[in-house]
Amino acid sequence: MHAEVLLRPGMDMMVDPRVDFYNYANGTWMKTAVIPSDKPAWGSFVELGDTNWQKIKGILEETSTLKSPTPGSIEQKVGDFYASAMDTAQIEKQGIKPLDSYFQQINAIASRTDLVNEIVSLQKCHMDPLFDGSVAVDEKDSDHMAFYLSQGGLGLPSREYYFSDLFVKVRQAYQEHIKAMFILLGDSPDIASRNAQTVFEIETELAKDSRKMVDLRDAIKNYNPMNLDIMMKLAPNFLWKEYFDSIGLGSDPHGVVGQPEFFTAVDHLLQERSLDDWKSYLRWNLINNTAKYLGSAFEDEHFHFYLTVLNGTKQKEPRWQRVARQTDSSLGEALGQLYVSKYFPPEVKKRASEMISSILEVFHGRLEHVEWMTPETRQKALQKFVALRVKVGYPDKWIDYSKLQIDRDSYVTNVLRAHAFEFHRQMDKLNKPVDKTEWHMTPSTVNAYNNPTGNEVVFPAGILQPPFFDPSADDAVNYGGIGAVIAHEITHGYDDQGRKYDAKGNLKEWWTLKDAAQFKERSQKLVAQFSNYEALPDLKVNGELCLGEDIADLGGVSIAYEALHHIKGRENEPSLIEDLTRDQRFFLAWAKIWRSKYREEYLKNMITVNVHAPGQFRAIGAPSNLSEFFTAFGIKPGDPMWFPVESRAKIW
Repeated sequence: MHAEVLLRPGMDMMVDPRVDFYNYANGTWMKTAVIPSDKPAWGSFVELGDTNWQKIKGILEETSTLKSPTPGSIEQKVGDFYASAMDTAQIEKQGIKPLDSYFQQINAIASRTDLVNEIVSLQKCHMDPLFDGSVAVDEKDSDHMAFYLSQGGLGLPSREYYFSDLFVKVRQAYQEHIKAMFILLGDSPDIASRNAQTVFEIETELAKDSRKMVDLRDAIKNYNPMNLDIMMKLAPNFLWKEYFDSIGLGSDPHGVVGQPEFFTAVDHLLQERSLDDWKSYLRWNLINNTAKYLGSAFEDEHFHFYLTVLNGTKQKEPRWQRVARQTDSSLGEALGQLYVSKYFPPEVKKRASEMISSILEVFHGRLEHVEWMTPETRQKALQKFVALRVKVGYPDKWIDYSKLQIDRDSYVTNVLRAHAFEFHRQMDKLNKPVDKTEWHMTPSTVNAYNNPTGNEVVFPAGILQPPFFDPSADDAVNYGGIGAVIAHEITHGYDDQGRKYDAKGNLKEWWTLKDAAQFKERSQKLVAQFSNYEALPDLKVNGELCLGEDIADLGGVSIAYEALHHIKGRENEPSLIEDLTRDQRFFLAWAKIWRSKYREEYLKNMITVNVHAPGQFRAIGAPSNLSEFFTAFGIKPGDPMWFPVESRAKIW
């Protein structure tokens, strides 16, 4: 396969790359691509995602029509889950009946103890009334698990939505949406209106003491060890002993609280609000988290607010695709086993692993020779690098779903069972060694991640496909695509937050003060660069919020570029393909994977809550810091694409 098949169709050769590189790389695509009516955005990631969902659809349809699957097998559970979700006649007939016991428990609340027990009941089903309680690796003791208490309880995406002038209309629509859901539950319009006002008032009070998105990125400030005595001081009116007993931690738990001031606010609300108010709030929490799995009236109303109002999406995805997403969420590693056996041949894993090795070699050299780092910090950085784990394709050990009951009787019941199964699976880890083989993304996912507490990078099978990776394609295209993504994830271990974790994955200050100051000074150039990008009129990118991703992009592109030029055994390959040099193909491949179109509502949401900058800025942001980019396209001082040398960031 030649580069022109991958690059030329989307390019606009009438655009001068020295004037507008993004549209030179993607201009024809930008002119012709249309955001599908069932999507809030469109681009390479979403395109590949849609192709991937078609593959998954085939698996789901096949398993759901098996005549006699072995009871308890992954085929039976995946097939029955999908079948229950596609049986819309049964779902409509059942209405909210499968949730009757949950609503009865809420309506029966007669004391603070009952209230606490119901909060726990909903948290066990993957909901976060008032706050979030979950199990994760202890960030300062990565060999053990900890119970984390974090801010939560909001129906809007973040605290900014409750106070920013940018979202006045969203807040109005949200209150109408809450009212509409209460009416669907059977409340009269007047009662529904009062209940909606109660819910919105409670959430607004919670939002006041919720941390901003930028502040939530600070790993150290969001790590505060807690036990029963500490929680009693923060929120003495909440029955913490009863909470910890009910959730399964015992009377003297050890864990971490993320945002202490938030729990003090929760305490005040508990005093100010009546049990009837909390019943309304919990009813809302329950229906808001289950509406997608109920009949069309509930699902349509949920879609209208969360997909149309918040993100601008015009219509729902096909039902099979919505259900496929939920199957992946609820039974990800069961579905993943079927996916990998069909769509991830060993040779792809082998080729990807070779690329990863070449990129790791380059980054190791960077750590050895980066000029601004002192020997003391460098030694520890290299120790961290040597300890890095790399996972490719799928887990070596799969989740055991034998205790999860799935049948064809009720879609929403299957979802809640899956949530409860996962909650108990996580809780069971608390007194056991951390399982270093575990994955936190399903094999079919079109994405990748760096896990700082595990000091590992993970590349699921789903992303190891064109346009990101094609074993038969030109090296420059592969390294500009998946190569830069691989290096991006590796660099995350040394971004503004990842650098705070040591070789064992512990949150620890292992940098000298001099090196930390050097790092911050260099990274602030990226903050300034991205804060100057305007996504919409009068709405600029938040450079502080997306700093970690921008550092990783810079490292990703720079390291992948160097790795490309160190490939051995390719000396006889043509340097020009369709009149594009190897360097040009590399940077064009990077720009292509970030080509994007967004609905305005989605873009506002993204700028507010997403740690990633919009794609058009990622396409040019990292390359604009590399002299090789300017050389490749003949960009000189005075050209619109020129970025002054003194403004460029150089970290890794």
